[in-house]
Amino acid sequence: MTSADFDDHPERALLDRLEDYYDAVPRHGARVEDHGPLTLFVREGQGWPFYARPARGWTGPLEATDVQKVRSRQRELGIPESFEWVAETTPTLRAAVEESGLVVREHPLMVLDPGTPAAPLEGLSGNLSVRIVGADDPILPSALAVPHLAFAEPGTHVGLAGTPQLAEAIDARVADGSVERTIVRIRAGLTAVAAAVEHGSALSAGQHQPLAGISEIVGVGTLPAARRRGLALAVTAVLVADARSRGAATVFLSASDDDVARVYARLGFRKIGTALIAEPAE
Repeated sequence: MTSADFDDHPERALLDRLEDYYDAVPRHGARVEDHGPLTLFVREGQGWPFYARPARGWTGPLEATDVQKVRSRQRELGIPESFEWVAETTPTLRAAVEESGLVVREHPLMVLDPGTPAAPLEGLSGNLSVRIVGADDPILPSALAVPHLAFAEPGTHVGLAGTPQLAEAIDARVADGSVERTIVRIRAGLTAVAAAVEHGSALSAGQHQPLAGISEIVGVGTLPAARRRGLALAVTAVLVADARSRGAATVFLSASDDDVARVYARLGFRKIGTALIAEPAE
């Protein structure tokens, strides 16, 4: 698709709203540095590090030297050299990023249209419940730990990490302050957490982050040993319902790959673009 084609693309207005969202959400937990065509978000305190994005409203050129300047600043701060953007919205950034030496990964960007009916939760065992996890819910530490184990063993296959590893991951999330930070965000209405719970422990969990009528579903992951039970899909359905109850007309997510995107399509999500993440080669 050429830039001229994209100017008339029917998804243009939606992608513009997502750009506003992408620019606004990190500002609740980051220091913001202006680097001309790029904005660098720097995490204040502990937690997942942020990244650089195209500056909101920038219409000028993007060069590899712009990327190198931000990478130099990231190295100076001791934070990951990471960039995130939407291919269709900022098509010139990819060449500049790749010329700078970073590797770009593609992720299907998917949206759930406002009129899409809620998906029923099916096939769950009687011992399993899927629910929103409140700030005072004892399940919260395990709900925050499960995605870390899931992302360490990517894919949809049944993996090795199970209950013993989960106990260690819970201790780590408590120790690094993740649980306390999430409690603050839940109480402020900035984050909602959902989990599939069995025998007093989360087996799958994820979050959504509502802001100004939009919410992104993030961090959905299942304990590797508990995969292939439809848990991530059930968690996502509960997150969608909660986001809508909070007034989010637009709910979106970035799938890790096309296989995962097909799973989300079962809930009614459709692809509207490609989310790109650039990082140094491993």
